[in-house]
Amino acid sequence: MSKSVLVAVDDLFFSSKISETAKHLNIPLLFARSQDEVIARALTEKPALLIVDLNSTRCQPVETILQIKEDADLRHIPVVGFLSHVQADLKIKATMAGCDRVLPRSVFTTHLPEILAEYTADS
Repeated sequence: MSKSVLVAVDDLFFSSKISETAKHLNIPLLFARSQDEVIARALTEKPALLIVDLNSTRCQPVETILQIKEDADLRHIPVVGFLSHVQADLKIKATMAGCDRVLPRSVFTTHLPEILAEYTADS
């Protein structure tokens, strides 16, 4: 597994925040803009982590997570999703699909350096 992080995020603010933080930590990022691209990049790049904006309009996040977790070659990839703290139903759907961690946007942003470091650290 590589030490890169695959990012499926539509929101420009969060894309920029993730990019800046990863650059500071010297962690390579791979961006995907659709469900097919997420799956294809996950298969070819074997990232250490997949970050998903659960409110993405392009990536069909819950379906993408389910597809990742049902694939024997991909299910080992940890998935961290973020959403608005009031979206309890979406949190349940993402967790049931196999999302390993679902965080409110504010918590995700605050803890982003630790999240990136945790999943990309040398073992």
